[in-house]
Amino acid sequence: MDDFVRNKLTEWDLSEWIEKFQAQRIDKKNLYCLGHQEITDLIPIVGPRARFKRELELLKKKQNTTNPKTVDSPAQGEQNTTNPETVDSPAQVCPSTSASSDKVKRKLDLQGESSKWQSPTKKQRCEPRPGSYSEGFILSDVKTIMRYVQKRLPAQDNKLNQFLKKKIGDLEIDKRELIGVFGKTGAGKSSLINAVIGEKNLLPYGRVKACTTVMIKVEANMLHQRYEADIEFITKEEWKDELWSLLNFLGDNANRDDDQEDDEDQDTVDKLSALYGEEWKDKSLENLIDNKYFKEIPEFLLSKRKLLTSESAKELSAKLVKYTRSESSDGEGKEVKRWYWPLVKCVTVRVPNSDLLQHVTLVDLPGNGDRNKSRDKMWKGVVGSCSTVWIVTEINRAATETEAWDILESACSFIGNGGECQRIHFICTKSDDIGDTDDRDAVRAFIFQNNIQAKEEVNKEFRKLREFKKHFSDESFKVFTVSSKEFLKQKRLTPEETEIPRLQEFLQELNDCHSETLNYVSGAHGILSLIQGARSRAGADKNTGVCRELKEKMKQELKKIRQPMQKTYDTFERCLIEGVKKSKSSWERLLKSVLHPRMKGSAFHGILKCVVLNGGSHQTKKKKLINLNMTLTSCLTDSIDEEFKKTFPNEAKCGPFNGIINSFSLETERLMRERQEYKDVELQLIFLKTEEEKMKTKLNKIIREQKKMIYNSLMETIEENMKECYREAAKIRGEGSLKNMRSTIENHVRESKDIMFQRAKNVMLEQLRNLMVLILRELNTMQESIELSLNTDGDSIPDVSDELQMVKKHYDELKESSIDLPPYMRADPPVPATHS
Repeated sequence: MDDFVRNKLTEWDLSEWIEKFQAQRIDKKNLYCLGHQEITDLIPIVGPRARFKRELELLKKKQNTTNPKTVDSPAQGEQNTTNPETVDSPAQVCPSTSASSDKVKRKLDLQGESSKWQSPTKKQRCEPRPGSYSEGFILSDVKTIMRYVQKRLPAQDNKLNQFLKKKIGDLEIDKRELIGVFGKTGAGKSSLINAVIGEKNLLPYGRVKACTTVMIKVEANMLHQRYEADIEFITKEEWKDELWSLLNFLGDNANRDDDQEDDEDQDTVDKLSALYGEEWKDKSLENLIDNKYFKEIPEFLLSKRKLLTSESAKELSAKLVKYTRSESSDGEGKEVKRWYWPLVKCVTVRVPNSDLLQHVTLVDLPGNGDRNKSRDKMWKGVVGSCSTVWIVTEINRAATETEAWDILESACSFIGNGGECQRIHFICTKSDDIGDTDDRDAVRAFIFQNNIQAKEEVNKEFRKLREFKKHFSDESFKVFTVSSKEFLKQKRLTPEETEIPRLQEFLQELNDCHSETLNYVSGAHGILSLIQGARSRAGADKNTGVCRELKEKMKQELKKIRQPMQKTYDTFERCLIEGVKKSKSSWERLLKSVLHPRMKGSAFHGILKCVVLNGGSHQTKKKKLINLNMTLTSCLTDSIDEEFKKTFPNEAKCGPFNGIINSFSLETERLMRERQEYKDVELQLIFLKTEEEKMKTKLNKIIREQKKMIYNSLMETIEENMKECYREAAKIRGEGSLKNMRSTIENHVRESKDIMFQRAKNVMLEQLRNLMVLILRELNTMQESIELSLNTDGDSIPDVSDELQMVKKHYDELKESSIDLPPYMRADPPVPATHS
């Protein structure tokens, strides 16, 4: 029996028959030859036999329909179907997880020729070691074992049984890496995403204009082989509110005596015309929310999601266009009667057989400042959860294109101290845009020089960003010069020279370094160690000593954590006191920078109207973000930014609170190594060690989420205080309305400044204090683990020695195969040299 058959039986939830297949020496070749009688002999029970026959038929069908042009070898097509996460099986063992680190050849390109340009190190790492299992199989196998163990635990509800069942349930951890992709329309975002994930026709580009409000997530389809688009709409009530705002905005501006219609008017007209055509111009609000306009999308009326499915990327793209794009200026897209993007909150596109997206989601992000509150809230949540951000712009004006840099600066606080971003990739697209010449040497020589120059200019521009430095180190910023078009054609450049493979390798490393499998197997190893250790009463007399020693160690470790945290709190308090002082003395200057820009009053009137209608923030047609709340908060954030970055670094190598959480240790390994009298409780100590690591992982996750709330609380408090002021300003009409809006805002800040900034400080400190209490409470859960693992009778629990041995083997293999330093943490490789 080989791993292929073992993987398949596990994947189809038939692992109980593995021994039977092994005894009959059923390998991959024999599997395809099994007839009805042989299958009946192997699986005599009707239910499992029917499932096996169905899955085997599907497997044969997939093998027969595999296109040999898309695989590296005759076996490649079969390898692709062995991934337990991508088969269309209702009996899948673990659909929410993935086999991201299978040491099989990666599908990194569109033509299946990745082996031609993979680095030797990469190819070596991807090859399976003799006798080893893939991470996908290991995870599936260990999950099956733990489900089996959980069922065998006694029904009686004593403390130990409750504790063990809870610990097994807590093993499930699944966090996807989010990569946010920013860039203006036409910069090549869609082409870039298509090229990187190897799906040429997935996201539409060129034919119709991109919509600036719809968020598009692209991830792997873990359940079946179809292409899917999951469309989430805003609610009808939210659209009614937004519609009211849009119509009132246009009504106010209609009374102005302007020489020309401003950009903000045009944006509003475009949105209404997309959904209603010309009908909106003579209809009331009540008319425009009539159900007849939404007959094609009953899901919107029912507050449900709409699911589009297709057999190909091209087919899905055609279905999706009306939900994500807008009619082009040259008249293309006329066949679409209604464009529904104004009602769309988010679209999740799922791609089958995508190794690069096993643990990674690419998010095509619109700008922020959206008038719809739920869309704006989702935007902030996603941006704040991105571990990497790609800023996409055309190479010929990468350094001078203000929009790309405005995006970076405006999102800085959301992804930095207010988020969890570790890396900024500035991606210059269309690097091969030099005409249709086929002279490869001339093309390469030009691109070589152009890429070097672009990277130097972008890095030079980046060094000017003072605001950015408050949140990120220089090492977090990298520049790529790519050509999606040339990567797909491969006529004039090699794949490496397009730099698309560098981005693909980065995605693959994110998958390979994903710790879900190791965390799960490590936790399972610890729990099984505890169960087996608790069965033995041999060391019961010595448990009191080790228990007392560990509790004393706990007190020492908690003290080592409590003192630095209090010191951090005191530092933040001092910084914020200074920030409040500066805010009170600087508010007039800050408001003037926003309320009195260097532009005509008539042009600014529409912008300020959008700002107050949208609660203080608005992204202009030129994609420049105006955020009055952020401006008012700037002195407070400036006062803490440096300290905040040190206390809560986004970089994985640094731990929060100067590493005190990561340094917490009960030193159980030392006790096992040096204290011979504790040999009889070694299994319990192994459990405590894994619990310690699990607890620190959980704490780091809690801190990562809480620190975003703490940092963003400053602006949220200011925003809450300004709400009534914005509402009053939004009501202002008629002559002198711009002046009156400005006065309303200025008077409100003047009257509330003594309370508003102080309150923001107090809220932040309160949340920081709550986090410190939470950290100590979580650490104290180790007390319960110590007590239950060393002082509880375990006679009634089952013998799991065989399961422990199997899981330990998997755990040791995972530790042995782990990678220390992924390539994306290294320096930029040199630009490929030209070839003569």
